[in-house]
Amino acid sequence: MKITALAITYNEATHLQRYLDEMQFADEIIIVDSFSTDDTLKIAEANNAKVIQREFKNFSDQKNFALSQASHDWVAFFDPDEALSEDLINELKSLKSKTPEAAAYSVRRQYYFMDKKMKYSGFQTDWVVRFFNRKYCSYNGNLVHETLDINGTTSKLKHRLDHYSYKGFDAFNDKLTHYATLQADKLYEKNVRPNAYHFLFRPWYRFWHQYLIRLGILDGKEGFILAYCQAFSVFKRYLILWAKYRRLH
Repeated sequence: MKITALAITYNEATHLQRYLDEMQFADEIIIVDSFSTDDTLKIAEANNAKVIQREFKNFSDQKNFALSQASHDWVAFFDPDEALSEDLINELKSLKSKTPEAAAYSVRRQYYFMDKKMKYSGFQTDWVVRFFNRKYCSYNGNLVHETLDINGTTSKLKHRLDHYSYKGFDAFNDKLTHYATLQADKLYEKNVRPNAYHFLFRPWYRFWHQYLIRLGILDGKEGFILAYCQAFSVFKRYLILWAKYRRLH
């Protein structure tokens, strides 16, 4: 069985070399890049990865395009900011040496924020599909927080994946703003008009749900900061939506 490793990137120079080193078990590596302005392309090309530059519309569109570029049916579709342990790499290699029984395999992620392992804050049950047969799978069309539609069985890998999405507060805030913009675009297409409920209740609920119900309080000050940032991102989503209706965005 041959495997294609896929990733979509934008300014991922911080993580890309490690990602490419970990993907050496694959038979080809394809990077779909959204016109990075850092050394992402330079690092990818230096490691013999195939690079395709393409304008970013949304996550589902970009990932489905990447799937279409793969030479092999089985793909490992990890994010560059996700770090694979040696045990997880060996587990994937073992799947490569035989015919997998499932159409897709999910892996449990361990999230890190501001250099701290987040044990709570809603990440207790963070499972994501990262290894699958593209003949039976495609991304569902969500502009952000896309999920994989799977026509077949799904199994779980034994070993965890470390997720390092925080590259500094400004970069983290930019990412949340990007997500908020995509979500606002989706709501705008559905003709949703923001009101006091959206501006007041939704951010408030997001904060207390993540901080208390999902036990972010047990993650210390980092748990509070993360819950606050996520709540403000919800507020920003409706602010952007409000601005779109007034032709201000």
